[in-house]
Amino acid sequence: MGVNVPSIADRSKIPIAKEGIPYIFLATFFTVVFAILHWVSLTCVFLATTVLVVNFFRDPERIIPSEPDLVVSPADGRIIAVEKVQEEIFLHCQVIKISIFMTIFNVHVNRVPCSGKVKEVKHWPGRFLSANKKRSSIENERNAVLLDMEGRRQLVVVQVAGLIARRIVCWAKPGDYVARGERFGMIRFGSRLDVYVPIDSNIMVKRGNKVRAGESVLCRLT
Repeated sequence: MGVNVPSIADRSKIPIAKEGIPYIFLATFFTVVFAILHWVSLTCVFLATTVLVVNFFRDPERIIPSEPDLVVSPADGRIIAVEKVQEEIFLHCQVIKISIFMTIFNVHVNRVPCSGKVKEVKHWPGRFLSANKKRSSIENERNAVLLDMEGRRQLVVVQVAGLIARRIVCWAKPGDYVARGERFGMIRFGSRLDVYVPIDSNIMVKRGNKVRAGESVLCRLT
């Protein structure tokens, strides 16, 4: 069973993230101009660029699992780490960190992993190391969101910039009530997301698994 979940802002009218519209327009404009001028090589280059940009900023609807106590993936991509760590941003305790790496070919709209209230949002400037490196979680530019699940448990999701990604977008604000699978942000041009879940969670993924934002289940809370 699953449900469609609306976003913080209504972004489902077209399957493209609005942040990508200026890039798509620009690439399309140059494609048309070079086509009118009969510059075949440049037309082909910008046509390919337009296709890639549209692919990057696509924002498809997802069927969100409706079972209680599930934590879903906040991003499309591949699991690159599942490990016990000390979470030092908000929780200051041992948790399980699940890291998802996104390439430029993945959907880059991020979704809320579980329902709850946004307690805090913190942003740090930083470096732009390749996002599949372990130290990028603490050295790169990043944005962390603390979710309070009805006062019972807390979860942290961190957007991490990468080698190419230089722009983190987060629409969630402290005080917002968000639903599992709701859109809450995006990272432009490839990066990673880290999800910190309670230590006693029943983990349902492993390194190497491919996941889809809002649909793939990362763990079940106990």
